[in-house]
Amino acid sequence: MITRTYNDIEALLKPGRILVIYGPRRVGKTTLVQEYLAQTPLKYRSDIGDDIRIADILGSRDATRILQHVEGLELYVIDEAQLIPNIGQGLKILADQRPDLLIIATGSSSFDLAQNIGEPLVGRKKTITLYPLSQQELLSEYSNRAELKEHLEDFLLYGSYPAVVTAKTREEKLEYLDELVGSYLLRDILALEQIKSSATLVNLLRMLAFQVGSEVSLNELATKLQINVRTVARYIDLLEKSFVIVRLGSFSRNLRSEIAQKSKYYFLDNGVRNGVISQFNSLDLRNDIGQLWENFVFTERLKHRAYTPIRRQTYFWRTYGQQEIDFIEEGDGQLNAYEVKWSSSARATAPTDWSTTYPDATFEVVNRDNYLDFVASKPKK
Repeated sequence: MITRTYNDIEALLKPGRILVIYGPRRVGKTTLVQEYLAQTPLKYRSDIGDDIRIADILGSRDATRILQHVEGLELYVIDEAQLIPNIGQGLKILADQRPDLLIIATGSSSFDLAQNIGEPLVGRKKTITLYPLSQQELLSEYSNRAELKEHLEDFLLYGSYPAVVTAKTREEKLEYLDELVGSYLLRDILALEQIKSSATLVNLLRMLAFQVGSEVSLNELATKLQINVRTVARYIDLLEKSFVIVRLGSFSRNLRSEIAQKSKYYFLDNGVRNGVISQFNSLDLRNDIGQLWENFVFTERLKHRAYTPIRRQTYFWRTYGQQEIDFIEEGDGQLNAYEVKWSSSARATAPTDWSTTYPDATFEVVNRDNYLDFVASKPKK
């Protein structure tokens, strides 16, 4: 069994503070909680948000009903909490009236769950995000880093969802990804009444998949999709908040030459990206290896920063003169620049404008040889 970063749920639970676990569907949130419940001596109850009766109780704002529901319990778990209207108010009642009660709430749709619990639970919650398996977590499954690197092509093509990583055959991986993309990926978004056309959303995703690592023009997307720019922006926002894509903004200190208003979008998982465009050919038959590699490095670094945690903001950098750097990290008074190269022999130097403007910044090339130093902690001696 692969050891997850947040495997010690007990250490994360505190009386009076609700543990909120976000993350995409099928990354193991429920499994993580169930494993904890299987060994805890606490008296608990576990409910799911799509149960109409449970939703009626927790969404009622009726303190008496809600408190009766958890009477005598030491621990209460609500899975898929985003499905319950007014869940934030219900959890607030529990936190205020039963400060001794340990509470776990999970959700696969951050935009719903955040809206429902954000304001009511200010100062009353601890939030963690569970992602598809990280390279750091997968290191525990292999003898050493070299063995993990031998499976790099699989991660680039099929991604790192737990069921994909543990699948025995290519056919099993593809079958799972087809189901994930076709049946589960957009469920939270399409459940909203405001989303009229699933075809438009899928076409938008395909366009974003082909533009990984490139600046995205909302006007261009709107023209091709024949919808207005505001709708494109709204759909992209929903895709990001439902853990499908991740936005990367541009870095600028307001210099005239620096592009400041553009964004790039990466997929949270390479397998999902490839599933959206139905492209799983081996690396030697592809012309998008640079995009696959950049997407992989970006998302693995995202996980690494979240789990470590490395408290830095991430951007890309480009000038109107076409000088550019893939990733910039800013934090703790430091600027670190990273250029991502698939070829181990590729060389790169910091662009002149960057070196001149930010002489104290570091610059590093991330390639197949050294990427684990960038996305996973070095083993302790």
